[in-house]
Amino acid sequence: MKRFVCFWLLFLSAGFCFSAPALSAAEFSFGRQSGALAQESALQEGIDLHAAGEFEEAISRLHSFLVRFPESPLLPRAYLYLARIFHEQGQPEKALLYLDRIQPAQRGPEAQLIRGVSLVQTGSAGEGMAILRSLEEKTLGGDDQVTRLVALAKGAVQLDLPLQALVFLHQGYSLGYGVEGEAIQQQAHSILVEKLTDLELAEAGFMFQGTSFGADAVLQQAQRALARNEEAAALRLVESALATTAPFFYRDQAVALWERLTGETWLRRAIGVVLPQSGRFAAFGELVRRGMELAQQIYNANNPPVRFLFRDSGADPETCARTVSELANRDRVMAIAGPLTGGAAVAAAERAQQERVPLLTISPREGLPLMGEFVFRNSLTSRLQARALARYAVEEKGMTGFGVLYPDNKLGRELTELFAAEVLKRGGLVVARQKYAEDATDFRRQIRLLKGEDPDAPLEENTPKTEEEQQKELTRPDVQALPSVNFDALFIPDYAERVGLIAPQLAYYGIEDLPLLGINGWNSPELVRVAGRFVEGAVFVDGFFRYSPYPFVEEFVNRYFEKYGEEPSILEAQGFDAANILLTLLNRPEVRSREALRLSLAQLKNYPGVTGGTTFNLQGDADKVLFLLQIQNGNVVQIN
Repeated sequence: MKRFVCFWLLFLSAGFCFSAPALSAAEFSFGRQSGALAQESALQEGIDLHAAGEFEEAISRLHSFLVRFPESPLLPRAYLYLARIFHEQGQPEKALLYLDRIQPAQRGPEAQLIRGVSLVQTGSAGEGMAILRSLEEKTLGGDDQVTRLVALAKGAVQLDLPLQALVFLHQGYSLGYGVEGEAIQQQAHSILVEKLTDLELAEAGFMFQGTSFGADAVLQQAQRALARNEEAAALRLVESALATTAPFFYRDQAVALWERLTGETWLRRAIGVVLPQSGRFAAFGELVRRGMELAQQIYNANNPPVRFLFRDSGADPETCARTVSELANRDRVMAIAGPLTGGAAVAAAERAQQERVPLLTISPREGLPLMGEFVFRNSLTSRLQARALARYAVEEKGMTGFGVLYPDNKLGRELTELFAAEVLKRGGLVVARQKYAEDATDFRRQIRLLKGEDPDAPLEENTPKTEEEQQKELTRPDVQALPSVNFDALFIPDYAERVGLIAPQLAYYGIEDLPLLGINGWNSPELVRVAGRFVEGAVFVDGFFRYSPYPFVEEFVNRYFEKYGEEPSILEAQGFDAANILLTLLNRPEVRSREALRLSLAQLKNYPGVTGGTTFNLQGDADKVLFLLQIQNGNVVQIN
């Protein structure tokens, strides 16, 4: 050991030493890449925290990045995100602090936008507006364009240029992005009220005529005229403001002023009705109109009359939206009923919410009531049908397993998913699903699959026994009948014509005595005529049953037949109910405004409509008690 130690001492004293071998070019490159990845990862942590709304933690991570990597080429991005966070938190001074650390040549459109907005917010309106004006709109997203225009308006106010500020705000409002529209209206309102002379106010009314800004400007002129005791001029001006068809955020103030000047009530005892009166859906619109006019006739015979103003929903959604505005503002209706078709209903719902006029639509289009608290829907929907069937099958009949045979189209897929979800809520389960082409006539393959059989096996392997052979087999003491499928009932969400083809094939291929469940499309004489005994005992739902034993349904059917000479369908019944709901609520002494009517609709409970007992849920959708129908001895009868 001593020799070994001495050897190494001599070796070192002679000037020999070891050093790490030089890094190869590949190894050096890998080291640089690893450093870049570490920087990118550290920066991304802060960015992700900002996106998640965890601003304080994001600031901490970004500061840590600046300390760890003071020479990183990613520093401008880190400064930009810090500036963005402080900008969003309303701290423009700190935002500018970090933006100033970015070289001017490295400031992209977003950095320039934040810089310009922050300068305006800190009182440097001229410098900030110069930066904002230099930005090209095409380099900014929609929301950023609105931010830029709002900041330009604020700068113009600081520079005592209120009309120019209104121009910027109107441009931002016209872009129509998100919920900022209301905030922009409020800013414009403040300028109109506080910053304009009488001459400038008149100029604003002219500049923005036909828009919400213009209507507000005319309203402020009316307010000032009244303050000068010029009542005739004030009335003329406020009527002009109310005549605009554009959504007007301060319409309630204009209405209150008009009522003060005239001593009258602005809203009329009238209901607007928007239905297809031309085009391919006109015939359906006419049926709904018949039901509504019958309800109006019955109501007006014993109450102060209410007018119905019928309007065509038009060929395009924009026409329908404009019609809603005209009914709300020019015709001053208390509420609007309709439309019937999906696209028109969406446009009407959006505009009714803007105008804050109650809309009771009868369209089954999914999601309509979610568009706002003024939108309600009283219609037979797929969700209602699936819920009623699941409740009957699981809760009343104790069924737990279900098969579904459905058409491969939108309605079939939608009803299948809704039914499966409603069954699952109640402790049941859809255990088998098979789809078929919506124009199919042969369902052998799907039926075999429902039975768990090989659909491609030769036909003779599954050829059903004759009725005599089946009877002999069942009477043998050593044979016990086994179910042909592993579920309790079969749901077929299709129309009577197709079900009439399916039901006999179910029996032919061995699925017999199995309860069948269906939708309102089954409610047709065609079903029993085509399918006969194969649908005996089947249960389905509908939103209207003209042979119902309910007295109010019988009365409606009789009155309708007396007036029109034919029996009503669900369309006339839906029109009758929609009209009666609104008429009933309008007859309440406390309902003297649209807001009061909206509240009454929201609180409606168990209204005894001919399309089923109706309650509006929290979203404004009708939760109805549908008609449960069954085929008994070849006839359709109500079983609830």
